[in-house]
Amino acid sequence: MAELKYYLTRRIITFIPTLIGLTLITFIVSMKVPSDPAHLWAGGIKANEQVVEMIKRKYHLDAPIYVQYYYYLLNLLKGDLGISPITHRPILKDLLTYFPATAELAIAAEILIIVIGVPLGIISALKRDSIVDHIVRIISLTGVSLPVFWLGLLLQWIFYYKLSWLPAGGRGIPPKEIVTGLYILDSLLCHDWSAFIDNLKHIIMPAFALAYSGIGVVARITRSSILDIITSDFVVFLQLKGLKKLKVMQHILKNALIPIITILGLQFGGLLGGAVITETIFYWPGIGRYAVQAIYNIDFPAIMGVTLLMGLVYVTINFFVDIMYAIVDPRVRL
Repeated sequence: MAELKYYLTRRIITFIPTLIGLTLITFIVSMKVPSDPAHLWAGGIKANEQVVEMIKRKYHLDAPIYVQYYYYLLNLLKGDLGISPITHRPILKDLLTYFPATAELAIAAEILIIVIGVPLGIISALKRDSIVDHIVRIISLTGVSLPVFWLGLLLQWIFYYKLSWLPAGGRGIPPKEIVTGLYILDSLLCHDWSAFIDNLKHIIMPAFALAYSGIGVVARITRSSILDIITSDFVVFLQLKGLKKLKVMQHILKNALIPIITILGLQFGGLLGGAVITETIFYWPGIGRYAVQAIYNIDFPAIMGVTLLMGLVYVTINFFVDIMYAIVDPRVRL
């Protein structure tokens, strides 16, 4: 337990400079936008120069870059990400509005990846070179090969246009009470069953389209990891000792978890970062679509807010993945 506490303390200490570095990189990348945001916000080509100067003074765009970074950090500490000159809404409010939709879609996709991908990898490893193994390999290959937009359009054509089983897009019906911002969970919490069923129907296709490539990757990683462990000396020893197959399998899975946790964590970070293509195809009002609109309008504060949020998501997910390492494998704590 002491080793685990020491490890967590070490990781928390290194987490702080990582966040500072993230803000610096976010700021520098945002400064490389190939347009003058002040002119764009003032009306583009027909912009009044006095209005342009006023905007520059207001947002410190006429100051040296280190002064701009100082004000950026100062506002961040206050929880102020600025106000969008396009929508005239606080950036933090916009992010809190759009991010729950992406989070809900990412969680649904991650559940599908775990529920389908991990069992497929286990079955493929235990049935090596069998017909089942070959089928799983085909699924894995198509998962990493099929473009997301093509799969999304194919699902819409089959399940919406041909069969009329599922809606083509959208997020569904807002529940009676918004608690977490996740429509499906909120529908359950307030017992709004009609909204729950409708929201479930809306999320099936985009979640599967988003998860399918991840299912293939996780299945392959799980298969390879188990095959590496299954031939280890300790597994042979456990089998010779007369342990039941289920007990042996538990030991194998525990030792095979590290690469599986790694890929699941990275994928979840990517999904939370905003699935732009999937959200566009299925009209899903998430952070991905918001980011595209911000880039299109050269919405400088919004671009910085989205970039910071995506980076923060990756850093946080990696932090929790490291903690999972220490829990699963005691050697990591040393």
